[in-house]
Amino acid sequence: MKHHILLSTVALLAACQTAPVAPAPTETTTVEVIETVAPPAPTQGQQWLYGSAEARIALKQEWNAIAAYIEAKAANRPNTSVVLAPMTEDSAAAGAADFLACDAGQPLAAVFDADETLIWNLGSMGYFAREGVSFAPAVWDQWEKTGAGKAVAIPGVKDAFKRIRDAGVEIIVNTNRSNANIQGSADTLKAAGLGEFAHGRTLYLRGDAPGGSGKDGRRYMISDNYCVIALAGDQLGDIADIFNDKALTPPERKALTAAPAFDQMWGNGWFILPNPVYGPSLAGTMDEVFPEDTYWEPPKEEE
Repeated sequence: MKHHILLSTVALLAACQTAPVAPAPTETTTVEVIETVAPPAPTQGQQWLYGSAEARIALKQEWNAIAAYIEAKAANRPNTSVVLAPMTEDSAAAGAADFLACDAGQPLAAVFDADETLIWNLGSMGYFAREGVSFAPAVWDQWEKTGAGKAVAIPGVKDAFKRIRDAGVEIIVNTNRSNANIQGSADTLKAAGLGEFAHGRTLYLRGDAPGGSGKDGRRYMISDNYCVIALAGDQLGDIADIFNDKALTPPERKALTAAPAFDQMWGNGWFILPNPVYGPSLAGTMDEVFPEDTYWEPPKEEE
């Protein structure tokens, strides 16, 4: 009997030694995967326009040319405005042009767009870049209201404005900022060091005349009181609405600017400043930008 108990005890001990033993619980390590997000970066157009020495020089040169032209015109008072008279469909298709006459004794004026013509909207454009969006209407509306002090005068503008004012020419701003935000836009121009502007006299905004973003109606309003001797902007709609006809392809629009009646005006009353950041100029297919007759590829090497 003792032998049976001993053998049973040995067998039990052996079983305990060979049976699998569950490992002691250990702490679970959680590895957090952090997604790498590229930091916001300006577009190439923004780098060039807002940040490059080349843009500063180009704009300084352009504003010197604008001021010199206006000084010369003011010294030899013209009797014709540089504002296009209303055009018929046939005259527009033919590239013919008539200009508004100036009444004797009308004061002289130069009319300028605001955004990316007189001021760089660095505050809003920087925000859009950081958020990764190209444009947001609601944000832009807030920018018009509250952006004073965060937009800067474009290189050359302040010196040009002094020369223009010294020549006795009124400076008028015709912008597509909303007339719901009159004070904000006036404050922005003033904070940029460009002077005081009064709505309906030296400041015209979208909504002041029929036509939406078209500016011809506002140009006619201005012309009721002034002889306009210069127009300047960063887009062709700052010169005449005809150039922003949505039916025009980029090559047709380009060809229209070369029509004889118009081609003579560039740098001679009409001035366009560079803006590679936004607007109707940023359009065109591969075939429109690189015409078929310019196609080239490197010669294949002989085997």
